[in-house]
Amino acid sequence: MVLTAAAAIAAAGCQSQNDVLNDDEAMATQTALRRAQFEMGCQQATGSILSRNLLQPAMWRGLERAEYTVGVSGCDKKAVYVVVCQIGSPSCFAADSRGGQALPP
Repeated sequence: MVLTAAAAIAAAGCQSQNDVLNDDEAMATQTALRRAQFEMGCQQATGSILSRNLLQPAMWRGLERAEYTVGVSGCDKKAVYVVVCQIGSPSCFAADSRGGQALPP
């Protein structure tokens, strides 16, 4: 974790770990929200960050990534998504953390 934080800070131009995570938080929330709005059929759904952390690169000199767990609710439905964003890129991916099942209201 210390290595990951140090690498992310170096890659982000001397930003703190929180600064790096803050930079992609809105994009991660929006990515989860767009998926949830489609899956839930609810344009009024809203999302919030439940947790966030920096991930270890998969290999030496690998891509720095941030992982966010985003809770989405609306239209009497709830869902949780894990969103992974490449640091320094507008690239994020939202995966359903519950194996495709919506959480009960």
